[in-house]
Amino acid sequence: MATRLIENKLKLLPDKPGCYLMKDINGKVIYVGKSKNLKNRVRSYFKSKQIGRRAELVQEIVDYDIITVSTDKEAFLLEVTLIKKYQPYYNVQLKQGTGYPYIEITNERDPQTKLTSIVRKDSGYYFGPYPNVYAAQATLRFIQKVFPLRRCNGKQGRPCLYYHMGQCLGACFKKVPEEQYKFQIKKIKSFLNGDITAVKQDLTNKMIKASENLEFERAAEIRDQLQYIQETVEKQKIISNDSTQRDIFNFYVDKSWISVQIFFFRQAKLLRRETRMYPLTDTDDPEDTFTSFIVQFYGQKNRVLPKEVLVPNGIDNEALSEVLSVSVRTPKRGQKLSLLKMAKENAQLKLDDKFRLLELDNRKTKGAQAEIFASLGLPYGHIIESFDHSHIQGTDPVSALVVFKDGKPDKNAYRKYKLKGEVEHQNGGDEVRNTREVVRRRYSRLLREHKPMPDLILMDGGQIQIDACEDILRNELNLSIPVAGMVKDNKHRTNHLLYGDPINGVAMKLIPLDPKSQGFYLMTRIQDEVHRFAITFHRKTHAKNALSSKLDSIKGIGPKSRNKLLRQFGSLKKIKEASINDLRAVGLTLPQAQTIKLML
Repeated sequence: MATRLIENKLKLLPDKPGCYLMKDINGKVIYVGKSKNLKNRVRSYFKSKQIGRRAELVQEIVDYDIITVSTDKEAFLLEVTLIKKYQPYYNVQLKQGTGYPYIEITNERDPQTKLTSIVRKDSGYYFGPYPNVYAAQATLRFIQKVFPLRRCNGKQGRPCLYYHMGQCLGACFKKVPEEQYKFQIKKIKSFLNGDITAVKQDLTNKMIKASENLEFERAAEIRDQLQYIQETVEKQKIISNDSTQRDIFNFYVDKSWISVQIFFFRQAKLLRRETRMYPLTDTDDPEDTFTSFIVQFYGQKNRVLPKEVLVPNGIDNEALSEVLSVSVRTPKRGQKLSLLKMAKENAQLKLDDKFRLLELDNRKTKGAQAEIFASLGLPYGHIIESFDHSHIQGTDPVSALVVFKDGKPDKNAYRKYKLKGEVEHQNGGDEVRNTREVVRRRYSRLLREHKPMPDLILMDGGQIQIDACEDILRNELNLSIPVAGMVKDNKHRTNHLLYGDPINGVAMKLIPLDPKSQGFYLMTRIQDEVHRFAITFHRKTHAKNALSSKLDSIKGIGPKSRNKLLRQFGSLKKIKEASINDLRAVGLTLPQAQTIKLML
């Protein structure tokens, strides 16, 4: 089931290609995937029924992150890199290799072009990997036809069949000049690096001509060839053309916040990225803040400087380069400029997500609280307090107070109360007396300390609890804080608020809340939270009192010794497990320690 954080983030997913990183409760990446539409793909994990291994994966996901790119091809290349980096548990493919081919220009006297799945350090030229194997094969065949090198085994003493077809330069029967190979290799590299305008135009013209001549099969073949070339040879931003160690910085500013995105390129691949977001003051200059961030970023411990840093326009590259002692550049065109733009796009995406998540959170917190006040006909208030009691057949009665501020729990303001009802009234289970006691203690103290009162009190109960609370507030403390009850149905599910103001002529009545509304969700959360807090406190109190009672029954163990044992061990089980020496280390005498071991 999707967490609340995931539910909010799903609403912000972009309709763009990219990669997603699924994380477990420890923040560890357990799965990496890619998609041409991140919105549809990521939502499908949580909005569709899953089975088998996929169901196991979804159960472990508590958060996710995304990286947007420009094309499906870039998404694949990034996925390969991320899987190799994180080695996610649920990724069963691509861990040890891409599984997809590269086009290689071999480093030989008589070079050839071929497909390979292994990239060797042999000074050959490698292009890829290519996710569509068929496209890679078709593109290789096209290269071998249009930009021939060697197509045979060579040195056969006679021309090969491919030489007669114009697909081999003749290494089979003669010595081909190196300059001729270099000329062809230059054209192949240019083609595989994306310079396909002339080729596309030529193929398009041939396709049109074949169609006009009613050669539809030939036209379809050329159309497929065009498609394969576009798919295989399109520009790749995620794997760059050189192996320079490079960090790319860009930023985006909105609503007095700056988002900085860093891409780390190593061995021509995007190994990782980081995002940092900071608020800006009215006097902060974004460019200066960005520059200072970069300087401080590399000033951190264990930060290794790359060979080159890319930054956007508006930055004093010369000054930054002098401080960092590394090349700082702003690309003007080409692949590096595209990468810089991608970094800014991701910086904007992260900041937009932050604002949208805040907006969604406000709807579910402050907006939800506004719904509760509106349903009661009250002006908006910031603070809601709620009480609940807990006891076992009247023994060890306690109360708990939870505080919600603008729809969020303010746990620092929570309070616990050990009630005196059992001693004073011999009935700790008396809800009315318990309510009166805790309300009196809470708000008389706020009055003495001149602290602000809450805007609304929600009692976990009905008319009896409301009357007891209001009696103390109005008749003893002279306070007029609105009080409402959270009422359950016969299936013990909260479904109404009970509220009225008889003094001002407003009769008490049940007020329904839409079960699908954020106000209803907040009301049930407050009730669940105060109940949890009260039950937890009571269990600890009851266990401690039971232990105290057991120790008090042991002859020779007085209040001081009992308190020492309670502080040191905390439970009867741990006291039983303690050795004589452990008990004596607390401050007990040898006879006391021996007595405890004997009696427990």
